[in-house]
Parts: sequence; structure tokens; C-alpha cells
Amino acid sequence: MSMQIGPGTSDGDDELNASINTTPLVDIMLVLLIIFLITIPVVTPTAPVTLPQEKNQPTQTKPENITISVDRDGGIYWNDRRVPDLQLLLEKMKVEAVKEPQPEVHIRGDERVRYESVGEVVVTCQRAGIVKVAFITEPPPKG
Repeated sequence: MSMQIGPGTSDGDDELNASINTTPLVDIMLVLLIIFLITIPVVTPTAPVTLPQEKNQPTQTKPENITISVDRDGGIYWNDRRVPDLQLLLEKMKVEAVKEPQPEVHIRGDERVRYESVGEVVVTCQRAGIVKVAFITEPPPKG
């Protein structure tokens, strides 16, 4: 095996090849990209929380359940009758809170009602001692 160095070749390859072979560079970059894509989610710090699981239970209407509706103007309705103020709502809920078993309160809030109005109803339930409070929503359309 011999090697010839210098201009002594007779097959016409006297030109200098000045191009750089980038294939190894691309291979290294792809390997590094894959390594970073795998390790970044592991290193990202997150707070240790247990996320809630989605549950969709149909409402079981019982005669003892109380439905409180809040219309878009903030008006409060006990089942189908209007309640003029939160103080009267609190008195009615205190009467229901001492019953055994305690009834559930289902809150139906209009989608355009201010959050404050629904929040006042929730606080009134809490002040009265109601343990089970649920929010009634419309299920999303299937499709």
C-alpha cells in the first residue's frame, strides 16, 4: 500500500477541495436536540399538586333538594320564587341546615351574571351551615 503526496498524480486531481463536510455536525446537533427534548420536561419544576379528575354526574332531583337560581341581573330565586334579599335567603337556609339529612343546594347561575352575585349565594350557604353545594351547568354540545 502506497501513498503519494504532492503534485505527482497523473489523473488530473490537482484541484484543492475546500468544502466542509457538515454531515457529522448535523448528526451531533440532532442528537443534542433529542437529548434536550427528553430532559427538559423532567427538569422543569412544578408544584406538587393532585389535579382533579373530570366527573360528569347527572343531577338526581330529590324533593328535598333546594335549587337556587341567579338571573343575569343578580336576582335570586328559591326554587321558582324570588327572594328579595340575602338576609331572607340566609334565614331560609338556616331552617334547612338543621334538617336531617341536610338537603343539597344546587346553584344555577346565568352565564352572563356577575361572579359577585353567585359568590354571595355561596357565602350565604356557608354562613347558614349548608354542607353540600353544587353548581348546575349545561353540558357542552356533542360533536
